[in-house]
Amino acid sequence: MTIFKEIVDEEYLTISETKELLADIETERALDEDRELRYELARAIEHANRFAVLEPEESLELVDELTELEKIDEPTAYKITNLLPRDRSELRAVFAQERYSLSGDELDEILDIIAKYA
Repeated sequence: MTIFKEIVDEEYLTISETKELLADIETERALDEDRELRYELARAIEHANRFAVLEPEESLELVDELTELEKIDEPTAYKITNLLPRDRSELRAVFAQERYSLSGDELDEILDIIAKYA
């Protein structure tokens, strides 16, 4: 017998938003002394705490500003926000799987936007 799981809903989150959600879950689990944190959840919390640089509101503002640019779609904006690339080569890695490449000026424009937040 095979059990199939179906995706009911999908939503993009920044690491900062994820950190906030996981903190709520961690607090809820801490109140119930019979429930332990599973290994995967503990690792996810540790990862979010380590890599969340921006506040959730700032990260969403950055996503909004990036999606206003012509060549950046929503998934790419979230990826850039989570990674916060510092130079052209790091930013090019984000676009490596895309069917197009960005010019130096376009890359610099994106880096300038990131610099306002990072």
